[in-house]
Amino acid sequence: MIRSILSMVILVCGAAFVHAQTECECTRSMLKAATDSYIAAQEAGDLSKMALDPKVKFIENMSETTKDKGLWNTPLPIAFHRSIYDVGRCKTFTEVIVTEGGHPYVIGTRLEVDDGKVTEIDSLVTDDDDWLFNAENYLKYSKAEDWPVLPVDDRVSRQDLIDAGNQYFDFVWLDAGIRPPWGTPCARLEGGMYTNPNNEYKDTCQIPAPIQPNLFIVNRTFVVDEEMGAVNVFCRFGDSTNGMPDSHLFRLVNGKYRWIHTLSVNLTGKPINYDLIVGPKKKPKE
Repeated sequence: MIRSILSMVILVCGAAFVHAQTECECTRSMLKAATDSYIAAQEAGDLSKMALDPKVKFIENMSETTKDKGLWNTPLPIAFHRSIYDVGRCKTFTEVIVTEGGHPYVIGTRLEVDDGKVTEIDSLVTDDDDWLFNAENYLKYSKAEDWPVLPVDDRVSRQDLIDAGNQYFDFVWLDAGIRPPWGTPCARLEGGMYTNPNNEYKDTCQIPAPIQPNLFIVNRTFVVDEEMGAVNVFCRFGDSTNGMPDSHLFRLVNGKYRWIHTLSVNLTGKPINYDLIVGPKKKPKE
């Protein structure tokens, strides 16, 4: 009798556990709802439009801050936005472009979601003082790109996408012997500079490398969307505490780079010395 009761308890508890797991399962629709609420909140400057966890963490330009201090409290007329969804880790990345309202911005925001509630908001905010910044150009070129969900045969694995991000950084700044998955055509959008405005097929996005030997790209973290063939990398240039905060968004088709978007935040308050980063007379033209 006791054994029968114990068996029933185990079955009930097991069923409850499975049910709880199902209720808390992360889905693409859940993540899309979270990003939609973020866009609505940013447009209104009102975080109450988001379902926030009571212990939500706020980060801006890689420094922890408080709810009342971030740019999300400022109403912004968003001209365009694009999101990717990492169902495996319940995270999102959203590119936000603002060209009107007197203060242009290009923002990269990550959300972390748990059971439909946002537990972390992590934004990189770029404007006039930042790397190659030009919001009008960013809007023009980003909006013109077509990023549909990929057919299954055009996708690669999560690990392949992470590897593609790492290989790009390691090739460009460390070792020209690395072989990233260059593709054609390809275009890089950096702040506002676009490398392939005419969509020429021969362009591969490849850069003469290494740009600056032994500049380590540290603190790399990833948001991966296999359905979109996209991976976003947040990282710092050089120093794990004070290095330039950066976002690279890679879109791959058939395992090859198709588009690369970058946002880099200048924390110094001084004009950027491009010679220190890309070498004398090598500043890209906008």
